[in-house]
Amino acid sequence: MDLSGAVIGFLLMLALMFVGLHVAAVMLIIALLGAAIYLGPAIVDALGMQLWGGTNNFVLLAIPLFVLLGELLVRGGATDRIYRALSDWLAPLPGGLLHTNIGACALFAAVSGSSVATAATIGTVALPAFRDRKYDTKMVLGSIAAGATLGILIPPSINMIIYGAMTNTSVGRLYAAGVVPGLVLTALFMLVIVVACWINPALAADRPPPVPLRERLHRLADLVPPFGIFLMVMGSIYLGWATPTEAAAVGVLAALLLVWYYGTLSVTLLHECFLTTVQVTAMIVLIVSGALYLNFVLGVLGVPQALARFVSDIGATSVQMMYILFVFYLILGCFLETLSMMIGTIPVVFPLVMALKIDPVWFGIFLVVMCELALITPPVGMNLYVVQGVRREGSIMDVIRGTTPFLFMMFLLVVVLIHWPGLALWLPNLSFGRGNP
Repeated sequence: MDLSGAVIGFLLMLALMFVGLHVAAVMLIIALLGAAIYLGPAIVDALGMQLWGGTNNFVLLAIPLFVLLGELLVRGGATDRIYRALSDWLAPLPGGLLHTNIGACALFAAVSGSSVATAATIGTVALPAFRDRKYDTKMVLGSIAAGATLGILIPPSINMIIYGAMTNTSVGRLYAAGVVPGLVLTALFMLVIVVACWINPALAADRPPPVPLRERLHRLADLVPPFGIFLMVMGSIYLGWATPTEAAAVGVLAALLLVWYYGTLSVTLLHECFLTTVQVTAMIVLIVSGALYLNFVLGVLGVPQALARFVSDIGATSVQMMYILFVFYLILGCFLETLSMMIGTIPVVFPLVMALKIDPVWFGIFLVVMCELALITPPVGMNLYVVQGVRREGSIMDVIRGTTPFLFMMFLLVVVLIHWPGLALWLPNLSFGRGNP
Protein backbone atom coordinates (compact mmCIF):
# COMPACT_ATOMS: atom_id res chain seq x y z
CA MET A 1 0.00 0.00 0.00
CA ASP A 2 1.36 3.44 -0.88
CA LEU A 3 1.12 6.47 1.36
CA SER A 4 -1.65 8.10 -0.69
CA GLY A 5 -4.14 5.47 0.49
CA ALA A 6 -3.03 5.93 4.10
CA VAL A 7 -3.40 9.74 3.83
CA ILE A 8 -6.91 9.38 2.36
CA GLY A 9 -7.87 7.00 5.15
CA PHE A 10 -6.48 9.35 7.82
CA LEU A 11 -8.32 12.36 6.38
CA LEU A 12 -11.53 10.33 6.19
CA MET A 13 -11.08 9.32 9.82
CA LEU A 14 -10.67 12.95 10.91
CA ALA A 15 -13.68 13.99 8.84
CA LEU A 16 -15.88 11.37 10.50
CA MET A 17 -14.70 12.51 13.93
CA PHE A 18 -15.43 16.14 13.06
CA VAL A 19 -19.05 15.31 12.17
CA GLY A 20 -19.56 13.75 15.59
CA LEU A 21 -19.19 9.99 15.19
CA HIS A 22 -17.78 8.20 18.21
CA VAL A 23 -14.03 7.90 17.88
CA ALA A 24 -14.00 4.14 18.58
CA ALA A 25 -16.57 3.52 15.85
CA VAL A 26 -14.62 5.72 13.41
CA MET A 27 -11.35 3.86 13.92
CA LEU A 28 -13.05 0.47 13.58
CA ILE A 29 -14.81 1.61 10.39
CA ILE A 30 -11.56 2.86 8.84
CA ALA A 31 -9.65 -0.26 9.91
CA LEU A 32 -12.32 -2.64 8.59
CA LEU A 33 -12.61 -0.65 5.35
CA GLY A 34 -8.85 -0.77 4.79
CA ALA A 35 -8.71 -4.48 5.63
CA ALA A 36 -11.60 -5.31 3.28
CA ILE A 37 -10.20 -3.29 0.36
CA TYR A 38 -6.51 -4.17 0.59
CA LEU A 39 -6.18 -7.37 2.63
CA GLY A 40 -9.26 -9.56 2.24
CA PRO A 41 -11.66 -11.36 4.58
CA ALA A 42 -9.01 -13.16 6.66
CA ILE A 43 -7.87 -9.89 8.32
CA VAL A 44 -11.47 -8.76 8.77
CA ASP A 45 -12.26 -12.05 10.49
CA ALA A 46 -9.33 -11.46 12.87
CA LEU A 47 -11.17 -8.50 14.45
CA GLY A 48 -12.37 -10.41 17.52
CA MET A 49 -8.98 -12.00 18.20
CA GLN A 50 -7.20 -8.65 17.88
CA LEU A 51 -9.67 -6.86 20.17
CA TRP A 52 -9.27 -9.55 22.83
CA GLY A 53 -5.50 -9.68 22.49
CA GLY A 54 -5.17 -5.89 22.64
CA THR A 55 -7.35 -5.36 25.70
CA ASN A 56 -6.05 -8.41 27.57
CA ASN A 57 -3.26 -6.21 28.87
CA PHE A 58 -2.26 -5.97 32.54
CA VAL A 59 -1.22 -2.32 32.08
CA LEU A 60 -4.76 -1.30 31.09
CA LEU A 61 -6.04 -2.51 34.48
CA ALA A 62 -4.46 0.62 35.95
CA ILE A 63 -7.06 2.81 34.20
CA PRO A 64 -10.13 1.87 36.31
CA LEU A 65 -7.99 1.85 39.45
CA PHE A 66 -6.71 5.40 38.94
CA VAL A 67 -10.21 6.59 37.98
CA LEU A 68 -11.56 5.05 41.19
CA LEU A 69 -8.73 6.61 43.20
CA GLY A 70 -9.66 10.09 41.96
CA GLU A 71 -13.38 9.50 42.54
CA LEU A 72 -12.84 8.43 46.14
CA LEU A 73 -10.80 11.53 46.92
CA VAL A 74 -13.29 13.86 45.22
CA ARG A 75 -16.42 12.42 46.82
CA GLY A 76 -14.70 11.73 50.13
CA GLY A 77 -14.00 15.38 50.89
CA ALA A 78 -10.23 15.43 50.41
CA THR A 79 -10.36 18.19 47.79
CA ASP A 80 -11.92 20.79 50.11
CA ARG A 81 -9.23 20.14 52.70
CA ILE A 82 -6.45 20.38 50.10
CA TYR A 83 -7.70 23.75 48.82
CA ARG A 84 -8.15 25.25 52.29
CA ALA A 85 -4.69 24.15 53.45
CA LEU A 86 -2.94 25.43 50.32
CA SER A 87 -4.73 28.78 50.46
CA ASP A 88 -3.24 29.45 53.91
CA TRP A 89 0.29 29.24 52.50
CA LEU A 90 -0.08 30.51 48.93
CA ALA A 91 -2.49 33.43 49.46
CA PRO A 92 0.28 35.79 50.73
CA LEU A 93 2.04 35.58 47.32
CA PRO A 94 1.39 38.28 44.67
CA GLY A 95 -1.85 37.07 43.14
CA GLY A 96 -3.28 35.69 46.38
CA LEU A 97 -5.78 32.89 45.95
CA LEU A 98 -4.98 32.58 42.23
CA HIS A 99 -1.89 30.60 43.22
CA THR A 100 -4.06 28.30 45.29
CA ASN A 101 -5.93 27.35 42.11
CA ILE A 102 -2.67 26.28 40.45
CA GLY A 103 -1.29 24.55 43.53
CA ALA A 104 -4.53 22.66 44.21
CA CYS A 105 -4.72 21.56 40.57
CA ALA A 106 -1.13 20.31 40.68
CA LEU A 107 -1.65 18.38 43.92
CA PHE A 108 -4.99 16.91 42.85
CA ALA A 109 -3.42 15.98 39.48
CA ALA A 110 -0.86 13.94 41.40
CA VAL A 111 -3.60 11.58 42.58
CA SER A 112 -6.38 11.79 39.98
CA GLY A 113 -4.83 11.33 36.51
CA SER A 114 -7.54 13.32 34.71
CA SER A 115 -7.57 16.96 33.63
CA VAL A 116 -11.32 17.19 33.17
CA ALA A 117 -11.92 15.73 36.64
CA THR A 118 -9.40 18.21 38.06
CA ALA A 119 -11.14 21.16 36.34
CA ALA A 120 -14.57 20.13 37.63
CA THR A 121 -13.37 19.36 41.15
CA ILE A 122 -11.13 22.37 41.76
CA GLY A 123 -13.62 24.65 39.98
CA THR A 124 -16.40 23.52 42.31
CA VAL A 125 -14.24 24.15 45.37
CA ALA A 126 -12.45 27.32 44.21
CA LEU A 127 -15.16 29.49 42.65
CA PRO A 128 -17.12 29.98 45.91
CA ALA A 129 -13.88 31.17 47.57
CA PHE A 130 -13.67 34.06 45.07
CA ARG A 131 -17.29 35.12 45.41
CA ASP A 132 -17.55 38.71 46.74
CA ARG A 133 -13.76 39.12 46.54
CA LYS A 134 -12.07 41.68 44.27
CA TYR A 135 -10.35 39.36 41.82
CA ASP A 136 -10.35 39.60 38.05
CA THR A 137 -12.93 37.06 36.86
CA LYS A 138 -11.00 36.11 33.72
CA MET A 139 -7.80 35.38 35.68
CA VAL A 140 -9.71 33.28 38.18
CA LEU A 141 -11.36 31.18 35.49
CA GLY A 142 -8.20 30.98 33.38
CA SER A 143 -6.06 29.80 36.31
CA ILE A 144 -8.50 26.97 37.05
CA ALA A 145 -8.88 25.84 33.42
CA ALA A 146 -5.14 26.02 32.71
CA GLY A 147 -4.06 24.58 36.06
CA ALA A 148 -6.36 21.61 35.54
CA THR A 149 -4.43 20.61 32.41
CA LEU A 150 -1.69 19.42 34.78
CA GLY A 151 -3.94 16.43 35.47
CA ILE A 152 -2.58 14.50 32.48
CA LEU A 153 1.06 15.62 32.76
CA ILE A 154 1.83 15.14 36.45
CA PRO A 155 1.67 11.38 37.09
CA PRO A 156 -0.31 9.25 37.50
CA SER A 157 -1.85 10.03 34.11
CA ILE A 158 -4.47 7.97 32.30
CA ASN A 159 -3.27 9.36 28.95
CA MET A 160 0.23 8.04 29.65
CA ILE A 161 -1.14 4.58 30.41
CA ILE A 162 -2.98 4.53 27.07
CA TYR A 163 0.08 5.82 25.18
CA GLY A 164 2.29 3.21 26.87
CA ALA A 165 -0.14 0.40 26.01
CA MET A 166 -0.45 1.47 22.37
CA THR A 167 3.26 2.00 21.74
CA ASN A 168 4.72 -0.66 24.06
CA THR A 169 6.49 2.06 26.06
CA SER A 170 7.24 1.69 29.77
CA VAL A 171 4.55 3.45 31.80
CA GLY A 172 6.97 3.74 34.71
CA ARG A 173 9.42 5.69 32.55
CA LEU A 174 6.59 7.85 31.21
CA TYR A 175 5.48 8.67 34.75
CA ALA A 176 9.02 9.59 35.74
CA ALA A 177 9.38 11.72 32.60
CA GLY A 178 6.25 13.71 33.41
CA VAL A 179 7.34 14.86 36.88
CA VAL A 180 9.90 17.56 36.01
CA PRO A 181 7.96 19.09 33.07
CA GLY A 182 4.84 19.07 35.26
CA LEU A 183 6.60 20.94 38.06
CA VAL A 184 8.16 23.37 35.57
CA LEU A 185 4.77 24.10 34.01
CA THR A 186 3.27 24.63 37.48
CA ALA A 187 6.01 27.18 38.22
CA LEU A 188 5.46 28.89 34.84
CA PHE A 189 1.73 29.21 35.55
CA MET A 190 2.48 30.79 38.92
CA LEU A 191 5.00 33.10 37.27
CA VAL A 192 2.26 34.31 34.90
CA ILE A 193 0.12 35.23 37.90
CA VAL A 194 2.98 37.00 39.71
CA VAL A 195 3.95 39.08 36.65
CA ALA A 196 0.33 39.91 35.74
CA CYS A 197 -0.49 41.04 39.29
CA TRP A 198 2.76 42.98 39.54
CA ILE A 199 1.88 44.88 36.36
CA ASN A 200 -1.78 45.30 37.35
CA PRO A 201 -2.38 44.88 41.11
CA ALA A 202 -6.13 45.30 40.55
CA LEU A 203 -6.26 41.73 39.22
CA ALA A 204 -5.99 40.47 42.80
CA ALA A 205 -6.81 43.44 44.96
CA ASP A 206 -8.59 41.59 47.75
CA ARG A 207 -6.35 39.12 49.49
CA PRO A 208 -7.70 37.06 52.38
CA PRO A 209 -6.51 38.09 55.84
CA PRO A 210 -3.41 36.26 57.09
CA VAL A 211 -4.09 33.06 58.99
CA PRO A 212 -2.27 32.55 62.30
CA LEU A 213 0.76 30.31 62.03
CA ARG A 214 -0.62 27.78 64.47
CA GLU A 215 -3.79 27.35 62.43
CA ARG A 216 -1.80 27.11 59.18
CA LEU A 217 0.40 24.39 60.65
CA HIS A 218 -2.68 22.53 61.87
CA ARG A 219 -4.32 22.63 58.43
CA LEU A 220 -1.06 21.59 56.81
CA ALA A 221 -1.86 18.10 58.08
CA ASP A 222 -4.62 17.93 55.44
CA LEU A 223 -1.93 17.92 52.71
CA VAL A 224 -0.14 14.91 54.17
CA PRO A 225 -2.61 12.17 53.07
CA PRO A 226 -2.85 13.08 49.35
CA PHE A 227 0.89 13.74 49.19
CA GLY A 228 1.49 10.45 50.97
CA ILE A 229 -0.70 8.60 48.44
CA PHE A 230 1.30 10.19 45.61
CA LEU A 231 4.60 9.13 47.19
CA MET A 232 3.24 5.65 47.87
CA VAL A 233 2.07 5.17 44.28
CA MET A 234 4.97 6.76 42.45
CA GLY A 235 7.66 5.67 44.90
CA SER A 236 6.69 2.00 44.57
CA ILE A 237 6.96 2.33 40.77
CA TYR A 238 10.30 4.20 40.76
CA LEU A 239 11.86 1.81 43.30
CA GLY A 240 10.74 -1.20 41.30
CA TRP A 241 8.53 -2.57 44.07
CA ALA A 242 5.33 -2.53 42.00
CA THR A 243 4.03 -2.15 38.47
CA PRO A 244 1.79 0.88 37.71
CA THR A 245 -1.27 -1.38 38.02
CA GLU A 246 -0.18 -2.76 41.39
CA ALA A 247 0.73 0.74 42.60
CA ALA A 248 -2.73 1.99 41.55
CA ALA A 249 -4.35 -0.77 43.62
CA VAL A 250 -2.30 0.31 46.64
CA GLY A 251 -3.42 3.90 46.03
CA VAL A 252 -7.08 2.86 45.98
CA LEU A 253 -6.66 1.03 49.29
CA ALA A 254 -5.01 4.12 50.82
CA ALA A 255 -7.84 6.33 49.48
CA LEU A 256 -10.45 4.01 51.00
CA LEU A 257 -8.71 4.24 54.39
CA LEU A 258 -8.53 8.03 54.08
CA VAL A 259 -12.22 8.37 53.22
CA TRP A 260 -13.03 6.09 56.16
CA TYR A 261 -10.88 8.29 58.42
CA TYR A 262 -12.74 11.39 57.22
CA GLY A 263 -16.01 9.69 58.14
CA THR A 264 -17.52 9.97 54.64
CA LEU A 265 -17.28 6.32 53.60
CA SER A 266 -20.73 4.90 52.82
CA VAL A 267 -22.47 2.47 50.50
CA THR A 268 -23.91 5.40 48.53
CA LEU A 269 -20.47 6.96 48.04
CA LEU A 270 -18.99 3.64 46.88
CA HIS A 271 -21.88 3.07 44.47
CA GLU A 272 -21.37 6.52 42.89
CA CYS A 273 -17.60 5.97 42.65
CA PHE A 274 -17.96 2.51 41.10
CA LEU A 275 -20.60 3.67 38.62
CA THR A 276 -18.47 6.56 37.37
CA THR A 277 -15.41 4.29 37.20
CA VAL A 278 -17.23 1.75 35.04
CA GLN A 279 -18.60 4.42 32.70
CA VAL A 280 -15.23 6.14 32.20
CA THR A 281 -13.31 2.87 31.84
CA ALA A 282 -15.76 1.42 29.33
CA MET A 283 -15.46 4.54 27.17
CA ILE A 284 -11.66 4.55 27.27
CA VAL A 285 -11.18 0.81 26.65
CA LEU A 286 -13.63 0.89 23.73
CA ILE A 287 -11.56 3.64 22.10
CA VAL A 288 -8.29 1.82 22.80
CA SER A 289 -9.72 -1.37 21.27
CA GLY A 290 -10.54 0.41 18.02
CA ALA A 291 -7.10 2.02 17.93
CA LEU A 292 -5.29 -1.27 18.52
CA TYR A 293 -7.12 -2.96 15.64
CA LEU A 294 -6.32 0.02 13.43
CA ASN A 295 -2.67 -0.33 14.47
CA PHE A 296 -2.76 -3.99 13.46
CA VAL A 297 -4.25 -3.27 10.03
CA LEU A 298 -1.78 -0.46 9.35
CA GLY A 299 1.10 -2.75 10.31
CA VAL A 300 -0.06 -5.50 7.94
CA LEU A 301 -0.47 -2.91 5.16
CA GLY A 302 3.13 -1.75 5.64
CA VAL A 303 2.25 1.87 6.47
CA PRO A 304 4.98 2.23 9.16
CA GLN A 305 7.65 1.16 6.65
CA ALA A 306 6.26 3.52 4.00
CA LEU A 307 6.32 6.41 6.47
CA ALA A 308 9.91 5.60 7.41
CA ARG A 309 10.92 5.72 3.73
CA PHE A 310 9.05 9.02 3.33
CA VAL A 311 10.95 10.61 6.23
CA SER A 312 14.23 9.35 4.80
CA ASP A 313 13.42 10.75 1.35
CA ILE A 314 12.48 14.28 2.49
CA GLY A 315 15.55 14.51 4.72
CA ALA A 316 13.77 16.31 7.61
CA THR A 317 15.66 16.50 10.90
CA SER A 318 14.02 15.42 14.13
CA VAL A 319 13.72 19.03 15.33
CA GLN A 320 12.10 20.14 12.09
CA MET A 321 9.64 17.24 12.23
CA MET A 322 8.74 18.02 15.83
CA TYR A 323 7.89 21.62 14.93
CA ILE A 324 5.73 20.30 12.07
CA LEU A 325 3.98 17.98 14.54
CA PHE A 326 3.64 20.88 16.99
CA VAL A 327 1.67 22.89 14.44
CA PHE A 328 -0.26 19.78 13.35
CA TYR A 329 -1.39 18.94 16.89
CA LEU A 330 -2.08 22.59 17.73
CA ILE A 331 -4.52 22.83 14.83
CA LEU A 332 -5.99 19.39 15.44
CA GLY A 333 -6.52 20.15 19.13
CA CYS A 334 -8.81 23.04 18.25
CA PHE A 335 -11.33 20.61 16.76
CA LEU A 336 -10.87 17.21 18.44
CA GLU A 337 -11.26 16.03 22.01
CA THR A 338 -7.85 15.15 23.45
CA LEU A 339 -8.30 11.40 23.83
CA SER A 340 -9.60 11.16 20.26
CA MET A 341 -6.71 13.29 19.01
CA MET A 342 -4.08 11.23 20.78
CA ILE A 343 -5.38 7.74 20.05
CA GLY A 344 -6.43 8.59 16.48
CA THR A 345 -3.01 9.92 15.48
CA ILE A 346 -0.65 7.51 17.26
CA PRO A 347 -0.98 4.77 14.60
CA VAL A 348 0.17 7.22 11.91
CA VAL A 349 2.55 9.53 13.78
CA PHE A 350 4.42 7.04 15.97
CA PRO A 351 6.13 5.27 13.01
CA LEU A 352 7.49 8.70 11.97
CA VAL A 353 8.88 9.17 15.46
CA MET A 354 10.56 5.76 15.37
CA ALA A 355 11.97 6.43 11.89
CA LEU A 356 13.63 9.60 13.20
CA LYS A 357 15.00 7.67 16.22
CA ILE A 358 13.18 9.97 18.65
CA ASP A 359 12.93 8.58 22.18
CA PRO A 360 9.37 7.20 22.58
CA VAL A 361 9.26 8.28 26.23
CA TRP A 362 10.15 11.85 25.29
CA PHE A 363 7.58 11.84 22.49
CA GLY A 364 4.95 10.61 24.96
CA ILE A 365 5.54 13.69 27.12
CA PHE A 366 5.47 15.95 24.05
CA LEU A 367 2.15 14.41 23.00
CA VAL A 368 0.66 14.81 26.49
CA VAL A 369 1.64 18.50 26.54
CA MET A 370 -0.05 18.94 23.16
CA CYS A 371 -3.15 17.28 24.64
CA GLU A 372 -2.93 19.81 27.48
CA LEU A 373 -2.96 22.62 24.94
CA ALA A 374 -5.99 21.08 23.26
CA LEU A 375 -7.87 21.16 26.57
CA ILE A 376 -7.87 24.97 26.62
CA THR A 377 -7.87 25.90 22.92
CA PRO A 378 -11.29 26.86 21.52
CA PRO A 379 -13.66 25.86 20.08
CA VAL A 380 -13.48 22.32 21.53
CA GLY A 381 -11.29 22.80 24.63
CA MET A 382 -12.97 20.57 27.22
CA ASN A 383 -11.63 22.40 30.26
CA LEU A 384 -13.11 25.66 28.99
CA TYR A 385 -16.59 24.16 28.96
CA VAL A 386 -16.15 22.32 32.26
CA VAL A 387 -15.12 25.49 34.11
CA GLN A 388 -17.89 27.50 32.46
CA GLY A 389 -20.36 24.74 33.38
CA VAL A 390 -19.30 24.91 37.03
CA ARG A 391 -19.55 28.71 36.92
CA ARG A 392 -23.11 28.69 35.46
CA GLU A 393 -23.15 32.39 34.58
CA GLY A 394 -21.55 34.89 32.22
CA SER A 395 -19.88 34.07 28.91
CA ILE A 396 -17.40 31.34 28.05
CA MET A 397 -15.30 34.08 26.43
CA ASP A 398 -14.21 35.06 29.96
CA VAL A 399 -12.66 31.59 30.38
CA ILE A 400 -11.03 31.71 26.93
CA ARG A 401 -9.47 35.14 27.53
CA GLY A 402 -8.31 34.07 30.98
CA THR A 403 -6.39 31.07 29.63
CA THR A 404 -4.52 33.06 26.96
CA PRO A 405 -1.42 34.02 29.03
CA PHE A 406 -1.14 30.44 30.28
CA LEU A 407 -1.19 29.16 26.69
CA PHE A 408 2.01 31.08 25.96
CA MET A 409 3.73 29.37 28.90
CA MET A 410 2.74 26.01 27.44
CA PHE A 411 4.17 27.07 24.07
CA LEU A 412 7.40 27.91 25.89
CA LEU A 413 7.47 24.49 27.56
CA VAL A 414 7.07 22.75 24.17
CA VAL A 415 9.97 24.73 22.70
CA VAL A 416 12.16 23.89 25.69
CA LEU A 417 11.23 20.20 25.41
CA ILE A 418 12.11 20.11 21.71
CA HIS A 419 15.52 21.70 22.19
CA TRP A 420 16.31 20.20 25.59
CA PRO A 421 14.93 16.62 25.76
CA GLY A 422 16.77 16.11 29.03
CA LEU A 423 14.03 18.07 30.80
CA ALA A 424 11.81 15.01 30.37
CA LEU A 425 14.41 12.23 30.17
CA TRP A 426 16.63 13.11 33.13
CA LEU A 427 14.47 11.54 35.84
CA PRO A 428 13.55 8.30 34.00
CA ASN A 429 17.20 7.77 33.05
CA LEU A 430 18.17 8.39 36.68
CA SER A 431 15.46 6.09 38.05
CA PHE A 432 15.54 3.26 35.53
CA GLY A 433 18.75 3.74 33.54
CA ARG A 434 18.75 4.35 29.80
CA GLY A 435 16.29 2.41 27.65
CA ASN A 436 13.10 0.64 28.68
CA PRO A 437 13.47 -1.42 31.86
